[in-house]
This record gives sequence, C-alpha cells and structure tokens, in this order.
Amino acid sequence: MRVEPYLMFSGRCEEALSFYKSAIGAQPVMVMRFKESPEPPHMPLPPNWSEKIMHCGFKVGQTLVMASDGMSAEKVNFSGVSLSITADDEAQAKRLFDALAAGGNIFMPMGKTFWSPCFGMCSDKFGVNWMVGVDGPQA
Repeated sequence: MRVEPYLMFSGRCEEALSFYKSAIGAQPVMVMRFKESPEPPHMPLPPNWSEKIMHCGFKVGQTLVMASDGMSAEKVNFSGVSLSITADDEAQAKRLFDALAAGGNIFMPMGKTFWSPCFGMCSDKFGVNWMVGVDGPQA
C-alpha cells in the first residue's frame, strides 16, 4: 500500500510542473493531456482545455507526486496539507526552501529547531505548503 499526494492546479499544472523541475529537481514520469484521453471526460471541461494536463506523475527524490489541471479554472486551496521534504544536508535544505518560497510565502524561516538543525515552512507560488528540513541527530 502507498499514499501519494495528488495536486489539482486549476489550469496551471504545466506551469507547476516546470516550476518543480527547476526548483526541486522533479522528474516527470508521465503526462497525459485531456485530448489524449481514451474516453470523453465525465464532466464538461472549460473551453480550450484539450491541451491541459488531465493526469501527470513526477518524482521528487523517491516520492511520486501526481497532479492535474483538474476540471475547472477555479482558484485552488491547499490549506491543511503540507508536503515535507527531508534534505540530505543543510545546504540542500536551504537551496530547496529558497527555490520553493520564491513568489510564495514564508511561514517559518529556515533555522535550527529542537528536532532539526535546519527547518522551515513556506507555501510556493501555487499555494502548495511545504516543510523543508534535515533530519536531526538520531537518538
């Protein structure tokens, strides 16, 4: 069994995929556009959405993240959920955090905590919440 995040970007999935490739090294594993679907959509699509992404998957490290443009252009809300990245070291954590926070909001600047030598929280320019840190010393 696996649990994998599935993000709906309300028409901005292509932009998000490009951003995550650049910011955190995301690697697309598949992209299917609405026009490539073997079946018609179950709900009406906004006009001119045939090129929009119906489904995609991308790897961030060892994790598969799935995403879509969804079925509407209404603003998305990712509140109550955060994606957490455990970096290999502090330099990588700071680099990832700065890239994700660009154009977004910082909720907790990168810094030392009782559980990590380097940890911070932000939302990216799409509103996805992120926690970025380094594992602390093992007990």
